[in-house]
Amino acid sequence: MRGLVRFLWGWLGVAALVLFGLPGATAASAHAPSPAEPQVLRFATGGVGGTYHPIGALIAEALTVLSGSAPGGGGGPSRSRLPDLLIVSQTSNGSVANVEAMQRGQVEMALAQSNIAEWAFRGTGRFQGAAPATSLRAVATLYRESLHLVARPAAGIRSVADLRGQRVSLDEPGSGTLGDVRELLAAHGLSERDLKPEFVKPDFALARMRNGMLDAFFIVAGAPMGILQEAASRQAVALVPIDGPEVDGLLGRLPFYSRMVIPAGTYPGVPDTPTIAVGAQLLVRADLDDSLVYRLTRTLWSERTLGILAKGHPKGAQIRPERALDGVSIPLHPGAERFYREQGLIR
Repeated sequence: MRGLVRFLWGWLGVAALVLFGLPGATAASAHAPSPAEPQVLRFATGGVGGTYHPIGALIAEALTVLSGSAPGGGGGPSRSRLPDLLIVSQTSNGSVANVEAMQRGQVEMALAQSNIAEWAFRGTGRFQGAAPATSLRAVATLYRESLHLVARPAAGIRSVADLRGQRVSLDEPGSGTLGDVRELLAAHGLSERDLKPEFVKPDFALARMRNGMLDAFFIVAGAPMGILQEAASRQAVALVPIDGPEVDGLLGRLPFYSRMVIPAGTYPGVPDTPTIAVGAQLLVRADLDDSLVYRLTRTLWSERTLGILAKGHPKGAQIRPERALDGVSIPLHPGAERFYREQGLIR
């Protein structure tokens, strides 16, 4: 079955390019498939070096494979035909870029930080002055993701305050990380002008740090991050604590952040490290059919999908239905709401 899915994804890679290239290719494309073709939903995830991309790919695979069978049941779609629903996962710059793509109708599904979803939906925070992204609807909170501040041990960075004058990557424009970092710096009386900022993804940041061209970088991701685990197994890296009275003030002002500790051993040679966390949420467009989103939500929380997630990524084991509504502050899609009401999770 995995071979079938890989084949279909290869075929759909071309299809996705066509969808993006055609004028007027919007969410409406997902509502009226030809009877002989599967329905296609485009799913924006994140950069290859983070957690959104592998988690999103697993979700896309699970929902596609299971779309033709009863959740938790025995087989997926027959090998003799295409599934009737295909989820195409796509890399992206992250949360901000994802909600903007949803608002423009370029994708039907996306992963985003809970604070980014809140700000975009209400036209506040990072989106102050922009039109509210009223097309966004929540399906679930998947897991908590941690703000990592990774430093070169020789740089002597032991706190956020030590970043002054240092060469620091704040992640790419369009990422949720960049918005979080700006809030964190402001809480410490700092801004980008106090640093030597760069704006690159964590895989490039790690390479630059390894070559002595960068002192530290930020990334919001579910721990463990695969590329950081690999890097820490080959060379010493420091994970800088994010803690103290400045963080107390930040959490009091922005309650969608919470405290979290990245446990010792998550990355080789790195001890317990306090930091802040935010929820990673699965979003869909409001104009997706209610019955379709009900089906997606029911399949997401099936035993088989949960098994795929748990086996496929360390963070996948933390994706549990009892936490699905934690931190959801934008409206649920009616299809998802129907599922949670049936399960007694909302009344």
